[in-house]
Amino acid sequence: FIAVLAGVAAFGFLYTSFILFYRGSSFFKIFIRALDLVTIVVPPALPAVMGIGIFYAQRRLRQKSIYCISPTTINTCGAIDVVCVCFDKTGTLTEDGLDFYALRVVENAKIGENIVQISTNETCQNVVRAIATCHTLSKINHELHGDPLDVIMFEQTRYSLEEDDSESHESIESIQPILIRPPKDSTLSDCQIVKQFTFSSGLQRQSVIVTDEDSMKAYCKGSPEMIMSLCRPETVPENFHDIVEEYSQHGYRLIAVAEKDLVIGSEVQKTSRQSIECDLTLIGLVALENRLKPVTTEVIQKLNEANIRSVMVTGDNLLTALSVARECGIIISKKTAYLIEHENGVVDKRGRTILTIREKGEHHTQERQSKSVDLSKMSNVDCQFAISGSTFSVVTHEYPELLDQLVCVCNVFARMAPEQKQLLVEHLQEVGQTVAMCGDGANDCAALKAAHAGISLSEAEASIAAPFTSKVADIRCVITLISEGRAALVTSYSAFLCMAGYSLTQFISILLLYWIATSYSQMQFLFIDIAIVTNLAFLSSQTRAHKGLASTPPPTSILSTASMVSLFGQLAIGGMAQIGVFCLITMQEWFKPFQPTHHDNDEDRKSLQGTAIFYVSLFHYIVLYFVFAAGPPYRASITSNKAFLMSMICVTIGCIAIVVFYFTPIQYFLGCLFIPQQFRFIILCIALITAIVSILYDRCVDWISLKISEKIRQMRKGA
Repeated sequence: FIAVLAGVAAFGFLYTSFILFYRGSSFFKIFIRALDLVTIVVPPALPAVMGIGIFYAQRRLRQKSIYCISPTTINTCGAIDVVCVCFDKTGTLTEDGLDFYALRVVENAKIGENIVQISTNETCQNVVRAIATCHTLSKINHELHGDPLDVIMFEQTRYSLEEDDSESHESIESIQPILIRPPKDSTLSDCQIVKQFTFSSGLQRQSVIVTDEDSMKAYCKGSPEMIMSLCRPETVPENFHDIVEEYSQHGYRLIAVAEKDLVIGSEVQKTSRQSIECDLTLIGLVALENRLKPVTTEVIQKLNEANIRSVMVTGDNLLTALSVARECGIIISKKTAYLIEHENGVVDKRGRTILTIREKGEHHTQERQSKSVDLSKMSNVDCQFAISGSTFSVVTHEYPELLDQLVCVCNVFARMAPEQKQLLVEHLQEVGQTVAMCGDGANDCAALKAAHAGISLSEAEASIAAPFTSKVADIRCVITLISEGRAALVTSYSAFLCMAGYSLTQFISILLLYWIATSYSQMQFLFIDIAIVTNLAFLSSQTRAHKGLASTPPPTSILSTASMVSLFGQLAIGGMAQIGVFCLITMQEWFKPFQPTHHDNDEDRKSLQGTAIFYVSLFHYIVLYFVFAAGPPYRASITSNKAFLMSMICVTIGCIAIVVFYFTPIQYFLGCLFIPQQFRFIILCIALITAIVSILYDRCVDWISLKISEKIRQMRKGA
């Protein structure tokens, strides 16, 4: 559009040069007047006025404890529509902490009953010791620091932790052993952590080597499926998978625990992770409860109502994630949830791993024989899908043709590694979706950085990668960001249309006046620019965002058909009013034609046509700001912006006073000539009619645009 304005400016430059040359003006005057026209068409204040909406939006976000390090991203938030808001689960949708639910001991390949009070139960003391030692916690100022999950589980054991500076374990190669003391009522002795293998998202586990007076053991804990794959098959109960699935379907987070006996005196520090994490013995399963945050369901519901797709991306178990997604509304209760899965070693004729779809709750063996992935089913609006990271990896490498459609229909992605989260976000962007990612941990950093709008709920690592950081650690900030983004986007478009309308309206005025070799006086230019345009531009940008989220997003292009039809229609209406006044005043008996001189001061610019055009155009500038001051559904009504409303009323009254009452000092200051009162009332009537026509025209364009948009949406749904 700037190129279009540049073309208009070029036309004005040639027009001015020809007219003024024909009128006998000097080359210097022709050059200066032509440049004046260029600055009128492309106003220098345009970038500042378009950016003021972002400034006010950023200030409002700060008031709501949302901080932004990339202000231009605010407008991007306004473009989020049927697109994807990706949520990490733990700490984002659910509470930061987890509550211990139960422990089940595995002994001789048989799994025991639920144990709720683990600190007082003798049958689970070996598992309790594993939980109390398999972590990377440290004590600073008498407080435990480390992974919140480890802290919760450790505190449940009633064990104590302290750094061991004794020399009682000289045979063990350890830089700084950590001493773990059991409760006083326990029959177990103190033990010492001598080597740690930290948790890895990719490996889904962590391990430690522990020693006491009589033995040395390795403990390993992690996701049930991973720990089960590392254990000796004869130590895993036959019904272990069914028990894991049962807990997962109820939304519990599960941690499996295993052990391995080691030889005392071995070179511990040189022991590799691979040699420790194999041939393990399964000893227990811990179930933890992760409750939804109070606002989660409400926010997801609002996003659903606004046709904004919500997606869960988590490192948790698939069934656990699916249960939480169902609870918070990401998986809609009326729709059937299907799991997209694969089975290692089962391939088709082309050597590709076979993908299967099963309904949540169905058994694997029944489904694998009956169904394979069907693209037509994947696009069924009555279905929602979930997939695990391992299956996502299979699709990525073996079924790339399915990937684009897969990322559009799946609402739950579980057991996703950090690099897979990033890959998901990038693929959503590749299919043309505007992606917001909301997370709170280091595992989300890559995805937060890749997303169009990354929102961190943490002040730690994630906040460095994300353009937005919320001090309030729940997802209500997503609603705030989208609404403020939409308001900022609409404000920018509104400011652009107002500035374009103002500049082209003034362009028409000056073209008419150049026809008689005159122009506005300097004070007339200043009055329009400062008292009306700048004043209303900055105040209109302060209108707050609308409280609700509309079901349709604002247009993402300034050059939308509706905007251009509205803008050029307003220019035509305002232009006809100016041309009408320009011609009408020349028909009056008292009219005196303008006599150009070779001087170029304000006194030599005064003309009756210039005064009449100045009067009528004042009101059209005000009407432009009224018409283009967008309100609901993206911004609050202009009546809520008291400063803008009062300023518009005052400016309108002031302009009426200038036209109706000929107060000599003011008219002299503005460079206006005397016009009989009767004709001044005619100008006022023309301005009023122009305003009414402009407002009615704008309402008609809005109504037609809405009907066409609804028709297009219905056609797309039908397709």
